[in-house]
Formats: sequence, structure tokens, C-alpha cells
Amino acid sequence: MHTDTERCVRAVQSKDARFDGWFYTAVLTTGIYCRPSCPVVAPKPRNMVFHPSAAACQQAGFRACKRCRPDTSPGSPEWNHRADLVARAMRLIADGVVDREGVPGLAARLGYSTRQIERQLLAELGAGPLALARAQRAQTARLLIETTALPMAEIAFAAGFASIRTFNDTVREVFALTPSDLRTRTPRTTPQGTTPGTLTLRLPFRAPLNPDNLFGHLAATAVPGVEEWLPHGPEGMGGTPTGAYRRTLRLPYGHGIAALTPRPDHIACRLTLTDLRDLPVAISRCRRMLDLDADPEAIDDQLRTDPLLAPLIDKAPGRRVPRTVDEAEFAVRAVLGQQVSTAAARTHAARLVTAHGDRVDDPEGGLTHLFPSTDALAAVDPDTLAMPKTRRATLTTLIAQLSTGALHLGVESDWPETRARLLALPGFGPWTADVIAMRALGDPDAFLPTDLGIRRAAQELGLPATPAALTARAAAWRPWRAYAVQYLWATDGHPINFLPT
Repeated sequence: MHTDTERCVRAVQSKDARFDGWFYTAVLTTGIYCRPSCPVVAPKPRNMVFHPSAAACQQAGFRACKRCRPDTSPGSPEWNHRADLVARAMRLIADGVVDREGVPGLAARLGYSTRQIERQLLAELGAGPLALARAQRAQTARLLIETTALPMAEIAFAAGFASIRTFNDTVREVFALTPSDLRTRTPRTTPQGTTPGTLTLRLPFRAPLNPDNLFGHLAATAVPGVEEWLPHGPEGMGGTPTGAYRRTLRLPYGHGIAALTPRPDHIACRLTLTDLRDLPVAISRCRRMLDLDADPEAIDDQLRTDPLLAPLIDKAPGRRVPRTVDEAEFAVRAVLGQQVSTAAARTHAARLVTAHGDRVDDPEGGLTHLFPSTDALAAVDPDTLAMPKTRRATLTTLIAQLSTGALHLGVESDWPETRARLLALPGFGPWTADVIAMRALGDPDAFLPTDLGIRRAAQELGLPATPAALTARAAAWRPWRAYAVQYLWATDGHPINFLPT
């Protein structure tokens, strides 16, 4: 969008928050870059240039606005609905791969040379992978400076900087303030006595956001010990927000616990981490699970063109697709949920967790385990699994494929190719492959025409009854069929459609 100057100018002049994260405005006369909704008086059009990323602005010598804080705007929705090389690379960078494995590691995961990755990112985003990762490190550093009392040296290494000098130089260059100045000008919001490794922050999103199906789905399908909903947890209970969805996280350097609560203009997020280097990854995975970088207005406008969907959208717009923090975990749970009720699927998963998950301490709630890793599940005796023989074979085949690396599910996955590989596994039909594509891989166009809830909704709304006919009708909903699934599911009274109370 940043190449459409006239449209960008209109968005800046109207201070339209819908475009935050889509592009950034760099002001030639001040050397500052802003989000489109910046509350200051809009610059003259001749003094504005537009960039596709904060990293590109920084590369061009601009520093972040202290008023609108463009580095904290929602991420671009482009990286969630595209499956090309640039989008897959951006999802990996957000997951911290460049910081952990370098650009060669990023290229290896994508199957391209480092030169190809550099060239494509520079062409589309105006910055290479190192600059994009550096911008992310700067944002992480700012979060730690403003929300913790950690010494600056600890913050530097937790944010991923190789040295304190690089940390100081980057913060000064990006924010036009030293780290100490940044901390001094920020009101202290961290509660006294906060548990070490615990941070409270706000996750922004583009409005509208309907939390009912999002948190309702996560709570209704929660695996005991790994996930929970605390409906009446007071603010004072260890700082846990009221009405929080909580779950354990398996992270690159350790583990963590996330507590997430919907607010009118943000998601309240409380993270407890065993290693603060996992902060950017934990934030990225929570945002991905809640689909916070989506553009709901664009999605809903497309789906409203169908007169049968329009009333559902007008009644409760802004539905998101509930996703996952661990793709392999979700695939295992999808197989456990084949042809059984939600309660039965939770029971099967809870047995695996209790027997094979790593234990964690949770003084603030009832979380007890991390979901078992694929390596741990690969060592399980199949005869101990209390399920039909055919589904047991499906599960053990999937786990073997995941643990050996023959099948990889990750943010960088090629959606059509991975779906085809899933369908080639024994016991994998279209429903299982598509629900994994929708909720684990993040394909916004995944569709479930054979799902019982979708068939009931189709019958109630007067949509075609057969899967083939319904798929043909749903062609007009592309590329947002996964969001249409959320609106169709919402016609039912199942607990997944309601915010827990």
C-alpha cells in the first residue's frame, strides 16, 4: 500500500487507525516516522514519504515518533494471509529465527539462498532480514525498559543484542533517547513485588474484535493442566487479570505462562518467563494465537457481499480465527478430536499431558504441564493409548513424521504443500487436514464443508447442503473462508461461540 501515495495521504489526514501497521509515514522536515493515526497535526503532503515497515524507516535514517509510538502498532496483516516467500520469512523473523539462527538459518528453513531472501525482502519491505530483526529487538528492549526494573545490561542481552554498546546505540538511534532517558520518561506501571520474569503489557489490534468465539473456543477446548480459563480471578490475585485465558508455552530458551484478557481497545497480556530472551517469541505466538494482526474491516466487507452471511456479520463483526501457539501440538490434538466430542478430545489430550508432559510450577492458577514434545510422544507405547486402533495408528504415524522431521508444521510452512502431505497420511481426511491448515498453519482460506457445525449452519441459513455445492458457493468468500467458518459456527449454541462467564 505504501506505493499508493494519494491513498496514504488520505489515511494520514483522516488519522485512520485501520491502516496502522499497513504503512509508516516518514516526515522529511522532522526526521520522524509515525503510524497513520498519529494524533499530531498531519504534515504537508510534500513532506511525507511512505515506507512498508518500521525497519525501512530506520534504514532511511528516521526515528520513531514519541507520541504515537509506531513501533508498537499492530503487525501488517499481509504476513498472515499470504503464503509467498516474503510472508513466510516475516513470520519466521517475528518468531525470532534470525536472532537464534542468523540469516543462513532463515534461508535454510525457507529453502532459498541468503541472497534470494535479502533481495526479495529489500524489494518489498525496504529492509533486509537483519534490519527487520534489529527493529524487533529495539521494540523488545523498549518493552523491557518500560515494564521492568531490570538492569540495562540484562535487558540488552534479553532483547537479543550482542553487546551493551550495540543496545545503547540502537535505542538512541531508533527512539532518539538513551535507555535511561526512556525509562525516566515512562510512568512506572510495574506493580511492586512482581514475580521475577513476569511482565504485563498490552497487545494492540485493529478494531473491531469480537472476543466471543476467540476466547470461547480456546476455553471450551482447553486441555486441563496446559490451559485454563479463570472467570473470577480478581486483579489482585498475583496480578492475573479478571477473566483470563491462561496457558503454558514451550519456548526456545525455556518455558512460560501467558494470561490473556480481552479489553475494549487491546488484549491485556501477562507473561511469566523462565528466560527473558523468549519475550519477543512469546508475544509473537500470543498475537498469532489470537489472530491480532488481521484486518477485520477488509475481511468482513468481502464476506458481507453474500446476502446470507451479511446479517451474521452485522450482528457481531470482527470475528477472528482462534489459532495456536504450537503447530505440532495442535495437529496431535486434531487427531485426538477426530469423530469424538469436545469433552472426549480434552480427556484424551489430558491423559497424554499427565503421563508425558513436562511439569511446571504455577502459583497463580492450576496449570501443571507443558504439552508433550513430539520426541516425548514418539517414545510412548502405542498400546497404552486408550483409543480405537485406527486412530491410534493415525496418531503414531503423525508423531513419527513430526519427530523425524519428515513432516514439518511451522509458521514458514507452504500451505498447499503441507496440506497435501497431511492428506497422504493414513487416517487423514479433508476435515483433519483443513482444520490444521486453518488453526495451526494460519491459512485464512481453509474451509470445512464436511464439518457438522458448518452443515447445520448451512441448513439453517439456506446454503447448499452437500459439501461440493457448499464449496462452490463459498468460492465468493475467498480468500477469507476460514473467517466465514467462524461466522457459520456462531449460529450454533455450542460453548465455543461464547465468552466464558
